Amino acid sequence: MRNLPKLFTGATLSVALLTGCSGQGAAAPAPSSPTPTYRLTPRPVRPGERPITAAPVMDGDTRFQVIGLQTGLSEFVGSHGEWQAKGQYVVVRIVADNPGRTNSRYDAKRQKLLTADGAEYGIDRFAQAIKRQPDTLPLGAEVRIEMDLWFDVPKTAQVIGIRLYGDPPLGVGGTTKGVTVPLA
Repeated sequence: MRNLPKLFTGATLSVALLTGCSGQGAAAPAPSSPTPTYRLTPRPVRPGERPITAAPVMDGDTRFQVIGLQTGLSEFVGSHGEWQAKGQYVVVRIVADNPGRTNSRYDAKRQKLLTADGAEYGIDRFAQAIKRQPDTLPLGAEVRIEMDLWFDVPKTAQVIGIRLYGDPPLGVGGTTKGVTVPLA
C-alpha cells in the first residue's frame, strides 16, 4: 500500500498528458478549405498525337496518368537517324509522379501495351534509346516527370490499353501487380 500514492500520481499525470490538460477532451477540427492547385500553362497536343483524358491511377508508390497516344507510325526520326518499324510504332505519353516522402524507382521496361487479341508488348528499347526516353530513373519525393513509351507492334494490332507498373512501397519486397488504363 506504500506505492498507492505513486501509482495514483502516475495515472493522473498520464491522463493529463493524454488529454492535453484541457479538461474538455479533444479539440474540434478546424474547418477545411479547398487545397489550392498549380495553374500550369496549357500546351498543344503534338502533331499526330491524340489527347487521352484518363484519370490518374496508382500502382505501388507511383501515380501515373496517360495523356497522349499515337498509333500507326511506320518510322521515326531521332537526333541522328531514322528507323523503320517492324510493324507499327505506338507511342503512349505518360506522366509519372511520386506523391510519397521517399524515393521510388521508375522502370520503363516493365510497362506493357495491351492489344485486342490479348497480347502484351514491352517497350522497344532501341526506339526508347533513339528518342532519348528514360529506361529507368529514380523518382524522388514529390517528383513528377512526363515521357513517352515507344512500342513496336504488328501493323494489324488494335491497341486497347496499357498496364503501368510502379515501385512497391518502401520496405515491401517484390514487385507490384500493375494497373491497366484503357486506351480504346
